[in-house]
Amino acid sequence: MVKDLTVKLGDLTLNNPVIPASGTFGFGLEMQDEFDLNVLGGISLKGSTLEPRFGNPTPRIAECREGLINSVGLQNPGVDVLIAEKVPALRKVYKGCIIANISGFSVDEYVECCRRADACEGIDMLEVNISCPNVHGGGMAFGTDPKMAALITESIKKVTSKPVYIKLSPNVTDIVAMAKACEDAGADGLTLINTLLGMRIDIRRRKPIVANTMGGFSGPAIFPLALRMVYQVAHACKIPVIGCGGVATAEDVIEMMMAGATAVQVGAENLRNPYASKEIVEALPALMDKLGIDNLNNLSI
Repeated sequence: MVKDLTVKLGDLTLNNPVIPASGTFGFGLEMQDEFDLNVLGGISLKGSTLEPRFGNPTPRIAECREGLINSVGLQNPGVDVLIAEKVPALRKVYKGCIIANISGFSVDEYVECCRRADACEGIDMLEVNISCPNVHGGGMAFGTDPKMAALITESIKKVTSKPVYIKLSPNVTDIVAMAKACEDAGADGLTLINTLLGMRIDIRRRKPIVANTMGGFSGPAIFPLALRMVYQVAHACKIPVIGCGGVATAEDVIEMMMAGATAVQVGAENLRNPYASKEIVEALPALMDKLGIDNLNNLSI
């Protein structure tokens, strides 16, 4: 039996629920010669800020058991390059959902960056990152305070017409309070979780491995925590949830959707295996058949 992999994020229909997470798949163009990008349900593009950023000093990556720590620091060419060059080039080869991931360092910067991205014809959705743990003075200041998260959301919604999804940080005591604040302020959906704050030390050099001392910890080790938070938020909010955090297999995708996610992002696994998202999509029909699932609607337990 043919399996129906389509999912609906509000008014947007995705061919399947698998989306490479921002920061782990570049602008999509890097893989266009490796496989047909149209097998992906969506692509969350590398995070963009109003102005170009060089990012944090190197080294920026530290390997861990069952994951890694990154402290890239939002290196990107700026939102104007995103909308003038990157998105049009991707749209030539990709028909699916293009998600612009937006970061900022003030309410005004978030608003202006989202206003410009919203005007770009090739962008289908805005994913607002209020949860980057490895940029000083960055989104974490907004991502740990429900009032600030609500202010960011409300301000962005005033200047945009496309769906706005707020990407939440796990580095909080009450993820539901953060989610509800964004929902009440008008968010169309939520993405969670971003990375946890972690660090590694080089015991021979007696120094932190990454130059920024700490960074975002991701990978399979955080999956149970991400799953728990997705479950809590999906059952507390009425807006769609995109689940991410440690997703590495088709089984993880189904588990996330059973927790309440409508779509699922694959992050660190793309860095280990650039074909991971494609392979997960290809593995889903057989897994669905094994589990007696004909379509991916209403899997939430």
